[in-house]
Amino acid sequence: MAALRSASALRQSLLRSVPKGNPFLRRCLATAKAPSTLFESLDTFTDRHVGPDDSEATFMLSKLGYDSMESFLAATVPPNIRIADDTISDASIPALSESELHARAKALGRKNLQFKSYIGMGYHNAVVPPVILRNVMENPAWYTPYTPYQPEIAQGRLESLVNYQTMIMSLTAMDIANASLLDEATAAAEGMVMAYVHSGHKKKTFFADKAVLPQTIAVLRTRAKGFGIRLVVGDASTALRDDGLRADLSGVLLQYPDVNGQITDYKDLAKEVHGSGALVVCATDLLALTLLTPPGEWGADIVLGNSARFGVPTGYGGPHAAFFAVTDSLKRKMPGRLIGRSKDTMGNPAYRLALQTREQHIRREKATSNICTSQALLANMAAMYAIYHGPVGLTRIAKKVHFFTQLLRASVERLGFKVANDAYFDTLTIDVTPVCKNAEVVHAAAALQFVNLKKIDSTRVGVALDESVSQEDLKVLVELFATAASGPKGILDEIAQPAGTAIPSSLTRTSKFLSHSVFNTYHSETEMLRYIFHLASKDLSLVHAMIPLGSCTMKLNSTSSMIPLTWPEFGGVHPFAPAEQVEGYRQIIKELEADLCKITGFHSCSVQPNSGAAGEYAGLTVIRAYQESRGEGHRDVCLIPLSAHGTNPASAVMAGLKVVAVKTHADGNLDLADLKVKAEKHKDNLAAFMITYPSTFGVFEDGVTDACKIIHEYGGQVYLDGANLNAQVGLTNPAVCGGDVCHLNLHKTFAIPHGGGGPGVGPICVAEHLAPFLPSHPLLKTGGNKAIDAISAGPFGSASVLLISWAYIKMLGGNGLSQSTNTALLNANYMAQRLAGHYTLRFKNANGCVAHELLIDLAEFDKVAGLKVTDFAKRLQDYGFHPPTCSWPISTCMLIEPTESETLEEIDRFCDAMIQIRKEVDDIVSGKQPRDNNLLKNAPHPLSAMILPDKEWNRPYSRQEAAYPMPWLRERKFWPTVSRIDDAYGDLNLVCDCPSVEELSSS
Repeated sequence: MAALRSASALRQSLLRSVPKGNPFLRRCLATAKAPSTLFESLDTFTDRHVGPDDSEATFMLSKLGYDSMESFLAATVPPNIRIADDTISDASIPALSESELHARAKALGRKNLQFKSYIGMGYHNAVVPPVILRNVMENPAWYTPYTPYQPEIAQGRLESLVNYQTMIMSLTAMDIANASLLDEATAAAEGMVMAYVHSGHKKKTFFADKAVLPQTIAVLRTRAKGFGIRLVVGDASTALRDDGLRADLSGVLLQYPDVNGQITDYKDLAKEVHGSGALVVCATDLLALTLLTPPGEWGADIVLGNSARFGVPTGYGGPHAAFFAVTDSLKRKMPGRLIGRSKDTMGNPAYRLALQTREQHIRREKATSNICTSQALLANMAAMYAIYHGPVGLTRIAKKVHFFTQLLRASVERLGFKVANDAYFDTLTIDVTPVCKNAEVVHAAAALQFVNLKKIDSTRVGVALDESVSQEDLKVLVELFATAASGPKGILDEIAQPAGTAIPSSLTRTSKFLSHSVFNTYHSETEMLRYIFHLASKDLSLVHAMIPLGSCTMKLNSTSSMIPLTWPEFGGVHPFAPAEQVEGYRQIIKELEADLCKITGFHSCSVQPNSGAAGEYAGLTVIRAYQESRGEGHRDVCLIPLSAHGTNPASAVMAGLKVVAVKTHADGNLDLADLKVKAEKHKDNLAAFMITYPSTFGVFEDGVTDACKIIHEYGGQVYLDGANLNAQVGLTNPAVCGGDVCHLNLHKTFAIPHGGGGPGVGPICVAEHLAPFLPSHPLLKTGGNKAIDAISAGPFGSASVLLISWAYIKMLGGNGLSQSTNTALLNANYMAQRLAGHYTLRFKNANGCVAHELLIDLAEFDKVAGLKVTDFAKRLQDYGFHPPTCSWPISTCMLIEPTESETLEEIDRFCDAMIQIRKEVDDIVSGKQPRDNNLLKNAPHPLSAMILPDKEWNRPYSRQEAAYPMPWLRERKFWPTVSRIDDAYGDLNLVCDCPSVEELSSS
């Protein structure tokens, strides 16, 4: 032990002697942290997750004028909301090493029994091509980028998302598709609301056919309530005979093929729906559409579904990318992200987010959707799957699935069973009564073969096939039916090959699809691999540099927490598998919910919401259900600060609430006097107050508990937005601050990757009085005894990625979680100190401290140099950094969040870049550079600009100044792919699909 102490002392001595200008040597020494005992694990996670080591933290504290972490925290966090140091510690959440975590994950994985599921109901066993699994899903260059708000450094995934949109448009035969939604059920809910809006908010009846997926109908019920929509479920073929229904009808939802596998010709029904002035919304299956007439050809206005069977693991329910496509006339009302083609300043084609004025961050309380994300990573996987297989390969897969389904039908009918649906693609509904006492006999025979069939009722079972079904699997299926019927074995061998198909000729697809070059080129693994890496090379991600986006918490997405995600014992589990088959998953979810309750101070948790915005909506809906249970259903006013994220007012409107804005002071603090006046004014109808803490201005407000007391005094409930929870863990919590419910962004605080624009997860934690109202699910028991209807399609939302947050919490333990928060605060304050004197820090507390992020105001540079926030952002790209959050929450500001994962070296590198840009600004102010032709106005500078001939360069600065403003860029330079993109041109000339063969050949 003496030797260990000597080594530690030597290391500290060496660190003190290393000059600041030698960061490499500092980091080499920093990683040599000595264990406290020889028995200690050497693969502890905290040292790998937290960027600065102890000596660097001490250095930063000294620069801020503090002699200890505790004195710094005391100046940063209000004392009245602090919790005891041991609340979140290794005593409450024990830490596991990386190897211990993996051993535990393996043990729990073995508790998920490996049954072959033929349950269907919107979920199929996907075959993920290994080239996509390894190089997209498991590749940090694909899963760590942020949403492509900075398109010049995101052209790769933007191109891939355009491929996805093109795939959807082509297969559905619709005019335009978005870049994905959260899941099929919530996509259907968006379609319902879109139909209601299309009617001018006048027609309030929406009809869902009884053969729509049950989880979709449950989500429709939840969503309809907030908008006052009357949801009617019944037989669509006869419903429109009711004149009263027709008069108030906004839309009809059809499933094609339906939940029982039946394929129905809806052409005449679509005409009838249109005759009543309503919209046709169709939920469908992409693989089936390779053989079926697409909905766009028989009259659908909105087409949606789940793209997961295109190469995305089932994952116990998600995450999966829902697709959503509409006719051209509806494009400006379509929810979600939309990628469009535009051009850069040099005239080169480029992609970017299009029509953003549709989105909630612009429309706020006028929005009818709170969607602020997509499922980009999963959409990209689905697009790559279609590219890899191409139209010919997809058709072969579909024909094989259909062929196997035909063989199964012939076999079970030979055994005496009756197939109820005569027209089908991959799903059979089988009446067992001709040969069995009841359906349980068949299910029992299936269980003996480790097979799950769909449980319908006492007389029928369902079987859904997919591309994973082998010839041997098909034999097992037939034999289990033979066992149940006490029939002969070997029936399958006697069945003749079907002569035709079970798809009616009137519904057989005749139109071509996926004719674009990208879907007909990359079919060898070599070419596919190169295409994947070509696209990835265009995108800046966490593999290149820090992404200091305020309110986004772009921290490390550790490899060790990602590894279990793609194990088959977690990836291949159907969301409706019996509970006794998924004890491993259930245990992980139970532990995660318990840990989240410890961290937030609340009583209960639901992980069902599959985005942060979905969590907001769920929390407010729970509040409303609680108030209705007390005879206070009339409470419908929600107070929201002006500084709130745009999803807050949008979510409130979706929950049926009226938004009343609350003022903020010039120093960024909530105006408590205005809050009290408005709470008193609306006391009879006050439902809720939404507040983000720390505030979106990057400060711990002293008055948060006072604000919550005011709301409670007037009968309301407090919704605390957990977007900034990374600043709270171990120091305070939403319950102590006075909240009744909060949502958590697992893709922020708890390290789920952002995936280039999704997935996200937004579980809610609630006080005890709200626990009975947590969301239910129609197919599995979730929620409380007074539960609201489902919020998402899966019982546990995006269940598979919950593994990541579970692993993150378990490996850090309570001490590591607290250290992470402390370091996040320290990094932000150190950054604020370094930028002081160069930029104006907009808000800080009375002690001069910020929270985990800082807001710098660039308004002064518009006056003196004609520079906007965008100019600073684009110039940062030349330095190899993703810009901070721009023009939010104040239009002239940048919101910067370094997180705990960034080292002192990287933080200094970012600050050096910002300081150098300020010097470039000074050259404009002094007149050395023109206001309209300078390093910032012309940024970013891609290679295409660098190689311009001298006669075309025409800029008052050198190429070196443009591309290599700092020495370290010569060693490690990330090049933007295109120059600045013309957003207005893209919106005026909207094109949202891949270039056609003709366009490519002409170019």
